[in-house]
Amino acid sequence: MSSSTQPAAPLPIANAEESKKVPITREELTVMSAPGSQHAEQFRALRNSIVALNPDGASRTVVLTSALRGEGKSVATLNLALALAEMPGVRVLVIDANIRAPGIEGLLGLPRAQGLTELLSGRLAPDQAIRPTSVSGVSIVGPGSEPRNTSELLAGERMRILLRTLKQRYSYILIDTPEATTTSDASLLGAMADGVIVVVRLSSTPKSYVEQICRHLESLGANLLGTCLTGAQVADTATR
Repeated sequence: MSSSTQPAAPLPIANAEESKKVPITREELTVMSAPGSQHAEQFRALRNSIVALNPDGASRTVVLTSALRGEGKSVATLNLALALAEMPGVRVLVIDANIRAPGIEGLLGLPRAQGLTELLSGRLAPDQAIRPTSVSGVSIVGPGSEPRNTSELLAGERMRILLRTLKQRYSYILIDTPEATTTSDASLLGAMADGVIVVVRLSSTPKSYVEQICRHLESLGANLLGTCLTGAQVADTATR
């Protein structure tokens, strides 16, 4: 008796109206869950630094990556998006380009749906892929299904065209990418974006890894904006 592996069911097209009704409840998203906390203020400080580097107010694409997996990159991406959206008139789009190990939809409590892969493959229109969240000014594009060759898809001309098109609609586009030590995805996207932030977990990421990744990204033409430190235990004085 032989058995065969059934192909995975295709992902559904996202329901934008349903996405807007899902509240953000994850404790790690401190800009939403604890807006007066010191951790939330740290993301606002990062936001202010990014805005200060953009005095003309032009739309900007920013890649967030890390040296190793598990450094809090997706959490940092969403917290930064929430902090940016607190500013008047700012619209933020978060793209989950970590197609192999996505995290954005899960953090927001949203079901998996078609997204970036289908967009770049020409099977989905942008308005079908973009999902508004319950927070005004923050939308996301999930990763979609995993393609046969992720790096080839992300490095194509369609990705460049997509980012140019989306910049006409959003103030900031934050791109969550895989760790830069194991795939080329972050480097490929970093060279396309206006800037790159490297997420570093305190007392976890070897300094040599961080330095190596920063040199590598810059050698490929990325504009390194700085680092975002996660895992730091800070005294919470903001609410006192």
